[in-house]
Amino acid sequence: MKRRKFVTKTAFAGLGLSVIGVYSCKEAKKEASEAMQEIKEIEGPFFKLSLAQWSVHRMIWDGKLDPYDFAAKAKEWGFAGLEYVSQLYDKELSAANYSAEAMAAFVDRSNSEAEKHGLENVLIMIDGQGDLATSDAAERKKAVENHHKWVDAANAMGCHAIRVNLAGSTEPETWMANSVDGLSQLASYAKDKNINILVENHGGLSSNAAMLAEVMTKVNMDNCGTLPDFGNFCIRRNDPADYGSGCAEMYDLYKGVSELMPFAKAVSAKSHNFDEGGNETEIDYTKMLQIVKDAGYTGYIGVEYEGNELGEMEGIMATKALMLKSASELS
Repeated sequence: MKRRKFVTKTAFAGLGLSVIGVYSCKEAKKEASEAMQEIKEIEGPFFKLSLAQWSVHRMIWDGKLDPYDFAAKAKEWGFAGLEYVSQLYDKELSAANYSAEAMAAFVDRSNSEAEKHGLENVLIMIDGQGDLATSDAAERKKAVENHHKWVDAANAMGCHAIRVNLAGSTEPETWMANSVDGLSQLASYAKDKNINILVENHGGLSSNAAMLAEVMTKVNMDNCGTLPDFGNFCIRRNDPADYGSGCAEMYDLYKGVSELMPFAKAVSAKSHNFDEGGNETEIDYTKMLQIVKDAGYTGYIGVEYEGNELGEMEGIMATKALMLKSASELS
């Protein structure tokens, strides 16, 4: 008998004896509630924990962490999965003009580190490889081809997906048509490689969840889906050239995640700052995780800390703790 089933049976057996022999009905209900909570804690959350490498981008950019030590840190901090960020390897890969040899070296070293620490390669987040939703058809095709090497790398690393971006036009109908074409081209290439092409709500019209969901419906391919991010729902900033200028047009976070979850093959738990109780100051994690759970999702959720009040390690651990606490409160 598995330990989980044994614990469950033991707990309920104990409850039965207490109801018959000693306690009042009220006390029995209290004990039942406590036992159920104990069982939930033993079973763990409904998701698996991965770490988004972007959470340590400052350490890497400041030269305090080698990007290839990512797996070691994720293991140290109690994560099971790795979500790589392509731009954190740009220095070496662009210098080699993304040659086949350079990409193979990246794959081999990443695989070696993941295997050494017993972690699973989950996905690669791709940036800076061209605009998949540009109105220039030739540029769009080139952007698709630029992503091919990352599809191949993800396949060689045992990842299930790459995450891509959809910038492009600010005109909705044009953006949607371009997005459908770019994604269809890339997903067609990735299909035989067993790699999913995932779009994150990542600014611009991609942060309009209803529109992104419609793009998914139009593409209608099994290996094309979404990566809902809890916090990336700013459609338009006050100053597009200044990320810190504030948001001029924000999509509802909870509505957005709800609309994207039917297509989700990965989820990102974005966090910035925390109050004295350990809660994210702008995102209700219990509400978010309930939406994710109700959608039937049981895969990896990646911690992606982007705050500036805590150091990266402290922010990562605060986000992880909040996720586990919130998960224990779900219905």
